[in-house]
Amino acid sequence: MIKFNDVSFTLNDSSIISNVSFQIQKGDFISIIGSNGAGKSTLLKLCNGLLKPTSGDVLVFDKNTKKEKTSSFAKHIGFLFQNPDRQICCNTIKEEISFSMEKINLPKEEIQKRTEETLRNSDFNPDEDPFNLSRGQRQRLCLSCLITLSPDILILDEPTTGLDYKECMELMNKIKDLNNKGTTVIMVCHDMEIVLDFAKKVLVMNSGKMIAQGETRKILSDTSILEQARLLPPQIVQTSMELGKEFNEVFTVSEMISKIKTLRSTK
Repeated sequence: MIKFNDVSFTLNDSSIISNVSFQIQKGDFISIIGSNGAGKSTLLKLCNGLLKPTSGDVLVFDKNTKKEKTSSFAKHIGFLFQNPDRQICCNTIKEEISFSMEKINLPKEEIQKRTEETLRNSDFNPDEDPFNLSRGQRQRLCLSCLITLSPDILILDEPTTGLDYKECMELMNKIKDLNNKGTTVIMVCHDMEIVLDFAKKVLVMNSGKMIAQGETRKILSDTSILEQARLLPPQIVQTSMELGKEFNEVFTVSEMISKIKTLRSTK
């Protein structure tokens, strides 16, 4: 669905992304990880044509983003910015939900149908001003607006920033459900616990270069990669690695609980 061929991006003579190549397949749930300034958000914006490569090519649905208008991808790619206030622009929640569908010229009947369905499946008051909502609710509203578009690809820039645990889990479980139904998810996330729990694969960035990619659990248990990216492993991985010394592997939470019970029963 998305292919980077030796992509670089330069801004004001400064290299932001350098010679990055990778592919994203339909149904992937990929998290892009790295320390601040690694180039993660820039990489996201290259994925849907918001930014164009300085060199190399980004292919989306086999179309070169250099040759296509960004708007041509809007029907197929939803982009959730880190700050929901960058996306909200209407006076009521109902208007906000309808807005994106209007911009891609869906029929009025279809817009009304999808808007009503979204409102039925949420606790939003259709007549409320979106800016009266909490930050977490505004983030959920923005995601709901994207879901109404039925995107093939969902791009998320730090979707859980500023959310409490309950809001975070509600948002991420909704995203997971979309992925299970076939939506490809590309997410930048600083929370390694979230990455471990939800992402199937990770791309690791450092100083604008991709230094590793692969299955999430394998990458997040590789201390050499994490040190190079200036990242700490999730706490559960650190504990799992200590426990794993007896089993020579790293576990998920449920697997670790099972192993602990096994250890206790043999002592």
